[in-house]
Amino acid sequence: MFKRHFSSALALVLMALACTAPVQAQPKYPDQPVKVIVALPAGGSVDMIARMLGQKLSASLGQPFVIDNRAGGSGQIGMPAVAKAPADGYTLTVSPASFLTTNKSIFKTLSYDPEADFMPVSRLVNQPMVLIVKDKQKYPTVAALLAAVKAAPGKLTYASSGDGSPQHLAGLLFESRTHTRMLHVPYRGGALAINDMLAGTVDVMFAVMPEAVPHVLSGKLHALGVMSPTRSPVFPQVPTMAEAGVSDLHLSAWMALLAPARTPRPIIDQLQRAVQSAFDADQKTKLAESGIEVSFSTPEEVQRQIAREIKEHAELVKAAGLVPQ
Repeated sequence: MFKRHFSSALALVLMALACTAPVQAQPKYPDQPVKVIVALPAGGSVDMIARMLGQKLSASLGQPFVIDNRAGGSGQIGMPAVAKAPADGYTLTVSPASFLTTNKSIFKTLSYDPEADFMPVSRLVNQPMVLIVKDKQKYPTVAALLAAVKAAPGKLTYASSGDGSPQHLAGLLFESRTHTRMLHVPYRGGALAINDMLAGTVDVMFAVMPEAVPHVLSGKLHALGVMSPTRSPVFPQVPTMAEAGVSDLHLSAWMALLAPARTPRPIIDQLQRAVQSAFDADQKTKLAESGIEVSFSTPEEVQRQIAREIKEHAELVKAAGLVPQ
């Protein structure tokens, strides 16, 4: 009887102590600047979105979100830096889809694992793609371009922002659907590729919309077809590729914000909430005018999209006969 009363009394004392013990406060996040690595040069659409997002997150979370451009190797310089960073929320990346999907098929060895090394926060935007040329007189339509490509297989050049990039993948899709062959010319970023398009150094580019819009509207480049199921509100006069005679040629270059794997879920959730309120209606309208669709998501949706597109792009690369580098 004594033992039973003593045990009950001891339990009550322990409960009282637990209730009065100070609760350890969780460290505030963020309490120092956050680095956002972009594995591409400054000036392209990925860099632009990263900088816009960084400004918004800085304002809402109270710490600087500093953009760090680490270009080169089609993502194989910047992406490993994020993968190997401490999983504490202070190193993030805004990545194009290609670094997370196509690269696994393009390279024999990859210096990071797109699925295992990162924890997605949210998808950010979708960017439809458009086929553009410099010489409007020589290539006024998709049909005229196709005729030229078929007349000289492997001679006409198309620019991209690097091996495995959306522009490269779009070129592979075009070749696959039309049974043609062109010469791929990779650059270290979309801005550099556009510069050579403007100079007439390369013939063709399957560009992400925001890279093409100002130059098409100014008349310096010519849009032949959009790679989406419906016409773009930015270029309502430009046919879809299906309307231009090439069916089943749809591609959108999306971007996502990611952290290193094993980043604590409360940090991921906090960042996701901040991302979803990052752009107001006016900014969404301005982005839409440049061909960019704001498209947020859950981390799990991005994970599923990465896994699905790795398989789809692997099949495309294999069908194209592209040998991994």
